Amino acid sequence: MSTNRKTFDEIAESWYRLRHWSRFTKELEEMASRWHRGKLLNVGCAHGPDFLPFKDNFELWGVDFSTQMVKLARKYATKFKFEVKLSVADATSLPYLDNTFDWAIAVATYHHIQGEKQRQEAFQELRRVLKPGGEAFVTVWNRWQPGFWLKGKEVSVPWKSRGKILYRYYYLFSYLEFRKLLTKAGFKVYSMFPEKSYRFPLKFFSRNICAIIKK
Repeated sequence: MSTNRKTFDEIAESWYRLRHWSRFTKELEEMASRWHRGKLLNVGCAHGPDFLPFKDNFELWGVDFSTQMVKLARKYATKFKFEVKLSVADATSLPYLDNTFDWAIAVATYHHIQGEKQRQEAFQELRRVLKPGGEAFVTVWNRWQPGFWLKGKEVSVPWKSRGKILYRYYYLFSYLEFRKLLTKAGFKVYSMFPEKSYRFPLKFFSRNICAIIKK
């Protein structure tokens, strides 16, 4: 986990430039429409683009394990004129009281957590800080996306920054395993589906697995 944190600190500036907009804007806009208003936590917020669909009607909070990403999230919030309360912390130990948030989002966060026990703890933490009846939108990378069929569940994915190649840890989930972990953490799974940009009939080969879950 500490290696991933160091990597994201190093790539933060280039990530801010190249991933300036959320890849899940349509999905997040649907969630904003579904939830209307309330106190929202973004787990693994990175530099902050996933906040944009919620910026007008929600009280925003964000957490990321990368200090540099959180600094850039403050810059991003200033640029797009929204207020957000940000903290540097790990998804396995969220710095909030029980039953704090109405809603949560976690885009491309949990697949960076190394260790089965740690992943389970992170999902339990997410449930802990949600209010009873609170919902979350969560995405992870799919084990069965074509580019990773022969590479196993744990992979290192390169990112070029300042002439260096840095590697990020990913744990790849299947739809079935993702559902089991969420259920084990105590969530009700409303739906699981591919990202909207995925155009093929068989969902099991999508790059991402999206889930809407409820405490």
